[in-house]
Amino acid sequence: MNAPQYDQIVQEILDAKSNKNAANAGGHDFHGGVLLKKNIILNNKPVPKNDAIRAIGKLLVDSGYVTEKYVDGMIAKEDIFNTAIGNNLAIPHGVESVIGEIKNSGLAIMTYPEGTDWGDGETVKLVIAVASAGDDHVETLGKIATTCESEEAVERIIHLSVDEIYDLFK
Repeated sequence: MNAPQYDQIVQEILDAKSNKNAANAGGHDFHGGVLLKKNIILNNKPVPKNDAIRAIGKLLVDSGYVTEKYVDGMIAKEDIFNTAIGNNLAIPHGVESVIGEIKNSGLAIMTYPEGTDWGDGETVKLVIAVASAGDDHVETLGKIATTCESEEAVERIIHLSVDEIYDLFK
């Protein structure tokens, strides 16, 4: 992906790998893994960006991956830069100051087949929330980048079943 935001996200994740303040840095296989099928929500109707971030963040909170403060940090991140990175994909995540609010690495995925306005002229159809508390995340981010390498790939993903999306990102 050629968006400058993508490079910044990758760098933040690499920086977070060495963060000793994470609640469970290095935690593995929490509740069966980084991605749970219950955290893949398909066919959402368009909503304002902050509502989408709160909804996907709640999935992370309810599954025990992060605290509510981390979700606030996800909203704050949008004030720094838009987490839509092209190809109809957004990867919301928290600002660096809330990395310590991550209990375990986790992902949540929501699809918006009609697209939802992510600001700055960006329409998003696939939202993948990311919480990184250890080394697992760099591999996961690489998988996201590879799997979502084009608008066509994202378009295909948003029409898959929960099981198929799980198999792509597990």
